[in-house]
Amino acid sequence: MTTAVIPRPESGTDDYLSVWPASTTRLAHGGLAVGGVDLADVAARFGTPVYVLDEGEVRERCRTYRDAFPEAEVLYAAKAFLSRAMVRWVREEGLGLDVCSAGELELAVTAGFPPERIVLHGNAKSPHDLDSALRLGVGRIVIDSPSEIARIAAAVGPGGRQKVMVRVVPGVSAGGHDKIRTGTEGQKFGLSVADGSAQHAIARVLAQPELELTGLHCHIGSQISTVKPYLTALRRMVGLMARIRDTCGVVLPELDMGGGHGIAYRPGEPALDVTALARKLRSELVGSCAAAGMPVPRLLIEPGRGIVGPAGVAVYRVLAVKHTGDTVFVAVDGGMSDNPRPALYGVRYAPRLIGRTSAAASRTATVVGRHCEAGDVLAAGVELPGDVRPGDLIAVPVAGAYQVSMASGYNMVGRPPVAAVHEGAVRLLVRRETLEDLRRRDIGT
Repeated sequence: MTTAVIPRPESGTDDYLSVWPASTTRLAHGGLAVGGVDLADVAARFGTPVYVLDEGEVRERCRTYRDAFPEAEVLYAAKAFLSRAMVRWVREEGLGLDVCSAGELELAVTAGFPPERIVLHGNAKSPHDLDSALRLGVGRIVIDSPSEIARIAAAVGPGGRQKVMVRVVPGVSAGGHDKIRTGTEGQKFGLSVADGSAQHAIARVLAQPELELTGLHCHIGSQISTVKPYLTALRRMVGLMARIRDTCGVVLPELDMGGGHGIAYRPGEPALDVTALARKLRSELVGSCAAAGMPVPRLLIEPGRGIVGPAGVAVYRVLAVKHTGDTVFVAVDGGMSDNPRPALYGVRYAPRLIGRTSAAASRTATVVGRHCEAGDVLAAGVELPGDVRPGDLIAVPVAGAYQVSMASGYNMVGRPPVAAVHEGAVRLLVRRETLEDLRRRDIGT
């Protein structure tokens, strides 16, 4: 395989590889390789659609966070993408884990992840979620509503002790879309400072001998590309910690600032500067605590998308090309069942023809899925070669986060497989969901 290494450009809308994994190389025949593996070969071996995950990119991004936050506890947000291999990579790179269900928790623990390094989230934890957390010895449980206080205390029982945090709504609006802004009033997560519910819940937790309150938690939103909202939230959280000290006589040792770190999905888009975030958060934390006369708590952060998002590539095969008026529709063999994010959040991607060289002039096209929905659009208004045809391969970068994890069984097409590439080798992590898998779940007559 002949390759030519493409340097990662700093910026520029023409530099399409700027949002691809760092290992991406251009091949002589017009294809692309990631992790030393031709994406067309992955498609031939495992079929399409297929997700390709660059192990080296995941590990390097874990290290970037560890280097940027050496004094903090970095927890990978499993909701972005989770598999047994991902659990191993995160563990070996020294990160903790943030999970949202018994399913995520038990997969992680059975794959060898230490339960004491896991934090359980969720605005509506089921009895099974809490039972699993206590049985397996999860490190912390984040309390999201007043009713959970008594439930967790009762489940722990007399003589037991469970570390918990309280999720607080700091009143900060941030995030790439209304549906992923979680730091403001009037949404389902956390307890409000403004109406006093957070302070009341904290006092109740401190009165429960079965619960050990280690700190406060907030998560202001997702796909945030600037540092300022985090600094505003941090100041408000430190202010609340100071009031807890003054009213309850308790100095909390931990502060979890959540995640939501934005990444670029298309060339030229902004991404959060993790190094700048770490530097400014630390400075603000030290300054705010000094002003309040408090010791500096240990910081926790929860990146998910920022670690796995840019490490993934989705590869589809073109099934049909249709000219409708002035619009060219390029229909592929996947769609909203394997990536609902464009329909949910209006996310825009930068797909590219791979596997062959085209001399045709580019033209604007809309890449659509195979499902029975007008909203099944993967990428609208993108530039593709004018001779794109059925059988071609289309690759979509920045596909590692919230695609496999949000995939559905719509139209019973089956969820795609996930293959890992690393140092010229490819291996299957998650197999394709088959029609037989779907039939086995249907046990009625």
